Amino acid sequence: MQNEVDALVDAMTLEEQVSLLAGASFWYTAEIGRLGVAPIKVTDGPNGARGENFSGGAKSAAFPAEIALAASWDTDLVEEIGTDLGREARTKNAHVLLAPTVNMHRNPQNGRNFECFSEDPHLAARMAVAYIRGVQSQGVGATVKHFVGNECEHERRSSNSAIDEKALREIYLPPFEAAVKEADVACVMTSYNALNGIHMSQNRRLIEDILRDEWGFEGVVMSDWLGNHTTVESIVAGLDLEMPGPGRHRGEKLVTAVREGHVSAESVRRSARRIVALGHRLGADATGNLARERSEDRGETRHLIRRAGAEGTVLLTNRNNLLPLAPQRLKRLAVIGPNAARAVIHGGGSAQINAHYAVSPLEGLRAALPGVEIAHALGCHGDRFLPAIDTAVSIDFYAGLTFEGAPVLSQVGSSSAFGWFGAVAPEVDHSSFSAKLTCHYTAPETGTYDIGLMSAGLSRLFIDGEPVLEAWESWSKGESYFGHGCDERRGTIALQAGQVYTFSVEYACGDGIATTLKAIRFGLRPPSRLGSLEEACRIAEGADAVVIVTGLNEEWETESEDRRGLGLPQGQDELIAAVSAVNANTIVVVQSGSPVTMPWVDDAGAVLQQWYAGQESGNALADVLLGRQEPSGRLPEAFPRTQEDIDALTFRPEAGGTVAYMEGNMIGQRRLERQGTPPLFPFGHGLGYGDVRYRDVAGVVLDNHDVLLRVSLENCGQRDTSEVVQIYWSRPDGSGNALVGFAKIQIAAGKMTEADVILPAASFREWGSAEAGWRYFHDGRKLLIARSAEDICLALTV
Repeated sequence: MQNEVDALVDAMTLEEQVSLLAGASFWYTAEIGRLGVAPIKVTDGPNGARGENFSGGAKSAAFPAEIALAASWDTDLVEEIGTDLGREARTKNAHVLLAPTVNMHRNPQNGRNFECFSEDPHLAARMAVAYIRGVQSQGVGATVKHFVGNECEHERRSSNSAIDEKALREIYLPPFEAAVKEADVACVMTSYNALNGIHMSQNRRLIEDILRDEWGFEGVVMSDWLGNHTTVESIVAGLDLEMPGPGRHRGEKLVTAVREGHVSAESVRRSARRIVALGHRLGADATGNLARERSEDRGETRHLIRRAGAEGTVLLTNRNNLLPLAPQRLKRLAVIGPNAARAVIHGGGSAQINAHYAVSPLEGLRAALPGVEIAHALGCHGDRFLPAIDTAVSIDFYAGLTFEGAPVLSQVGSSSAFGWFGAVAPEVDHSSFSAKLTCHYTAPETGTYDIGLMSAGLSRLFIDGEPVLEAWESWSKGESYFGHGCDERRGTIALQAGQVYTFSVEYACGDGIATTLKAIRFGLRPPSRLGSLEEACRIAEGADAVVIVTGLNEEWETESEDRRGLGLPQGQDELIAAVSAVNANTIVVVQSGSPVTMPWVDDAGAVLQQWYAGQESGNALADVLLGRQEPSGRLPEAFPRTQEDIDALTFRPEAGGTVAYMEGNMIGQRRLERQGTPPLFPFGHGLGYGDVRYRDVAGVVLDNHDVLLRVSLENCGQRDTSEVVQIYWSRPDGSGNALVGFAKIQIAAGKMTEADVILPAASFREWGSAEAGWRYFHDGRKLLIARSAEDICLALTV
């Protein structure tokens, strides 16, 4: 294959080689027809292979978010998930999956933490390697991202991450290093931010010196979308592929730079060769129709997602062994909360999936408990934006921005939310079109409704022909749609029950307004959808048990922006406190992709952290609550007790500003310990339904300086259970205990078992600033065998 690739590249003109170094469109690389060089198709994302369309199109399986996978602490499970994701990518005719994301949970308010694995580099690296191996077993290339220092979403395109070398080497680079050295990852995506003053898309030291020369990476380095800023500097730095297309800084600009001597022809050839080699590795075929996508709703995938959702669920508290619930003792169950009747299955941004289906907690519990009376109340709403209207919406597209002439295309959508990355359709010029949207809405009740409008592009909303809201003359950039849209415009309107109203929207996009993203959404909330605390308490009082499903959603946790605080929004804390006060058997389920503060934690009977569990979320939750599957997850990051505990990390830079990683390598659990503010729940914490005791540990140093530990455990409980044996190294530099190994094992009720854990010699290293290199420790290593970072059970020195 090597000779064939070289021959193809050598047969290309300079212009043809350059054409390969920028995308042809949003999801495709360029093709060279005369040489049979096929385009490579890429797709998001980390929890499902979505395909080309953010809304509509072929449906996909929605898997648990990366943080939920990491919470399983089960690399075999994660590799299974990766394998299914590779299959899913194939159904979308994609060669490359733009995942996994391995940035660190430095700031618990980072809007994209749900899409990353952990605060811990060892856990993140193990998860990444398993994920990538699974994806690439299906002939699909994985893309590890975002390289490196993208721990702040706010102003991510312009901010500078200031990270010292020790922290960079010990915390932020190891997951990328493992992806290259252990998983042979196909692609690396650079981050938007600068690192220590140099944008990552043109950071030669990181791309060439470390990624390629130190680690031996031979695959393709691509930019994040619109994340390349230069022509000469980026190609010299080793950035192979500018995405998306058409390129802004390659093409004729790069051809000119070569001919004028600013860039060597060999630099272009090397990058072109990597693109061609990637296509050959992944079987890119010039004869296929890559735009043809299909849905496969496989039973095996459903089962896998359901099992993974339960395995990643973390039981934080369980007072008086309230869980698992005994179905035979339940006559009446109250299911309450903003996420109870809604399937919250993923965060926002690149992780959004047009799922085959999604099971809400209420649906899952009703299916699991057919003989139990289940009462439901909203309690309070949890929306950031007003809900889109789920009804048929017709949309007519026009050429140009002024609705002139006849429509060039007419479609019908299933809700009042539309978004387009790349082409809408062949008939529509993506750079300049307008559209008229129309739907008919029958008011379910009489009263005052909240109504909202937001868009990436210009928009105005009419009801029965009368103007109601506009983001046209008043349009300005806000936080919606990856920072390309305006903030939501809101108003109120009085509607009469049973009356049919015509909603119509005019929308226009244009260059300079929303770059490549075009989007429009209008939403509505009836009066009753605000929720009632009184109603929630009333149904809770008479129930045998209460399940409150709270948390965040894709509007609160999303790409391109960070959360404003750790608290649950929209009165959810007050709802939990009030319901817990009237029923001691209250189980709180938190669905979020990052920590939330829990001022009510001591009042709840039990607390479960479910994360975003994918399309089987409701069924997985029912399995856990009823004991059909154990919540065997452990926290992949420490949960702070208060907002004040993390205030030093939540700096929001101005455009072009610097995010200073002043804590160095002391992030997460170790930072909280160092500042004297112990977490509410430590890293690695999680309860189960068994009773596991740690009995003994023995260790031996192997010839290659690896350490083999054998840990003896006993399950003194009456149920089979699982345990995550965690091994920490007490670091010689005084920076706390570092996770160096773990094993997830199953233990039968009343039985003893042994867990073998191999700790590679490379785990025992520190970056020496004076030496500008690694220091390795081969003896005198103090090891802590633990249930969590704070629950140390055994210790030994090897």
